[in-house]
Amino acid sequence: MDFWPEFLASSWGREFVAGGFGGIAGIISGYPLDTLRIRLQQPNPGSAFSILRRVMAGEGPAGLYRGMGAPLASVTFQNAMVFQTYAILSRAFDSSVSASDPPSYKGVALGGVGTGAIQSILLSPVELSILKTEGLKGVYRGFVITVLRDAPAHGVYFWTYEYMREQFHPGCRKNGQENLRTMLTAGGLAGVASWLCCYPLDVVKTRLQAQTPSSPLQYKGILDCFHRSVREEGYGVLWRGLGTAVARAFVVNGTVFAAYEIALRCLFNNGSIQTENTI
Repeated sequence: MDFWPEFLASSWGREFVAGGFGGIAGIISGYPLDTLRIRLQQPNPGSAFSILRRVMAGEGPAGLYRGMGAPLASVTFQNAMVFQTYAILSRAFDSSVSASDPPSYKGVALGGVGTGAIQSILLSPVELSILKTEGLKGVYRGFVITVLRDAPAHGVYFWTYEYMREQFHPGCRKNGQENLRTMLTAGGLAGVASWLCCYPLDVVKTRLQAQTPSSPLQYKGILDCFHRSVREEGYGVLWRGLGTAVARAFVVNGTVFAAYEIALRCLFNNGSIQTENTI
């Protein structure tokens, strides 16, 4: 009965809960664009507009949110773990910074990389079905591409957010008084930057995971997928759907960070939001 009061009394518990709220906001705001991004990365998909038109004609607006229930639950937990882990690692990697000061940019970047790597490990249970059908080789292939994508992307993600929010609103990293516009813009730019640095790997990951054991494997591994995709479709294939991904990233991650920061302030200030009144 005393679990939640004690949990929310700890700073890492509040980080976890605030991260969960950020995940909920992000998945609701970005799921339609994520649906388009995934379909654009498949071979010969057509334009984003043509995909949208087909979905709307065949399934209606609900088609853009089809299957959102499971990701909503999983992403909420995943995002909570990410923000909690980042809060711990960003300080652990640079212990010279006082607890009363915000983490250094070095700690932010390294903490983000570590968070991305740990997230990949935590997501490995998702690959259990692959273990049954393809063995350890299948799990290893999915794990490596996930780490290669997520570790540097999270480093860029958190560093960009912390750097940009301070540029937009000097001193806000220490006093937490930035306005909503700063949260949305800095978060949006963080999402864009992280996708730009990892998008080709995401394309390869999507293609590798689209393979099914019931049919002959099209790609032997990461490098084979990369080389064959480029040889058959040109280097442009590595950036196919980037426009949709960047648009989604700006909207979703601006929403994620805004929801996270507001929830965190509510939890730390007993329900009162202490930001600047200006939008």
